[in-house]
This record gives sequence, C-alpha cells and structure tokens, in this order.
Amino acid sequence: MKWLLITLSVLILLIISVILTKVKILLYYYHNNDNDHLKIEFKAWFGLIKYKKEIPLIKIDDNSPTIVTKEKKTAGPLGSTEKKDTKQYSAADLLNSIQDAKELLTHVVSLHRIVKSFLKKISIKEFSWHTMVGIGDAAYTGMLTGAFWALKGSVIGLISHYMKLKAAPTITITPQFQFAVSQTIITCIFQFRIGHAMVAGIKLIKYWKGGRAAFKTKPLSALSNDKTKTV
Repeated sequence: MKWLLITLSVLILLIISVILTKVKILLYYYHNNDNDHLKIEFKAWFGLIKYKKEIPLIKIDDNSPTIVTKEKKTAGPLGSTEKKDTKQYSAADLLNSIQDAKELLTHVVSLHRIVKSFLKKISIKEFSWHTMVGIGDAAYTGMLTGAFWALKGSVIGLISHYMKLKAAPTITITPQFQFAVSQTIITCIFQFRIGHAMVAGIKLIKYWKGGRAAFKTKPLSALSNDKTKTV
C-alpha cells in the first residue's frame, strides 16, 4: 500500500510538472533577394529538452513548378541527433492544405473560439522585424515603404489583439532609393504552457462532429482516424 501511494504521488507530480511546463519557441526568418533561411527552435526545462528545425534554402525548382527546401533537424540538449532532408512542395500541396483547413472548420464546432482561447495563452517575449526595400525608383520606393509600414502596423495590431505582447516590438523599414533590394529579418520569441496546448487538443476532439474527414495531409488524416476510432 505504501509503495502504491508513493507511485501515485510521483505520477501525479510528474503530470502536474508536464502540464505546468513552459515551452519557449524561437522563430527566425531571413530573406535577402533570392536567399531564404527559416529556423524554428523549441526549448523546455531550461534547455534540457530541445528541438531545432532549420530550412536554410528555399528556392523554385528549375525543372518543375515546385518549391524546393533543404531542411536540417536537431534534437537533444546538445543537438546529438541530426537529420537532413530535401523536400519539394507543389501547387497541389498548397491546395491540399487549403482543403484540409476547410475540412477542419467543417468538423470542429466553434474552431475559431478554440484557437482564439489558445492564442490568448501565448506570450510574446520578443518581436523584431527589420526590412530594407527598394526598386530603383525614388517615388515608387516611397510608396512601397508606406505600404510596408501599413502592413507591419496591421500585423502588430493582430498579434497584440490575439496574444500577450510582453515587450514592445522593434520595427524598422529602410528605403533604398539607388538600387533594387528586398531584405527582411524577423525574430520572434514566444512561450506557452503544455497544459494549455493539451486543453486545446482535447477541445478539438471533444467538439468534433460529422464523422471522418477527408484530409489530404498525413498529420490531419491521423487525427481524423483516431477520432473515428474513439467515437
């Protein structure tokens, strides 16, 4: 009986610690003319749990109308596990993703409320967005700069409305009047508790309706299959 109580106590403490664990996510995106680099890093328990995914190359394939990406994944506190992969994404993949989004909206009651509730639990610790833009003409570059300021203002407004913006965002736009250039750097650090993500996942399953959905992509197909089995 004593060992049973100890085991239950340890199990309960473990579950509580997992629920209260904060996941910190670092998002970094760099674009310079034809060069793109995307990095997403997940950290928990002060870096003891770490997962990083890098997409250092995003380009249009020369032989087909697809986007080619070269990805690198590392996991573990010291990046001991590493995996590299090259993927191609076509217009059909984009259409499948749009179709999956429509299917999800159809089969989950009040999906927007679930998503909105979860976004309110996300804290933005740091957000910076620096851009240099120019098209070689002073007048058109000025107009383009104004459009970018309007776009960035709208994005910051949406972020502050749906999430908790803990620090003032750093935003700059540098117009280049002499030559054509397109460069941007976005850095964002945000965090949330695993428990909040679990609650959102449970709500997705709880408010599922209409049976199995016709998802095109594998992750959502697995969600639909699991839900069909539990009904």
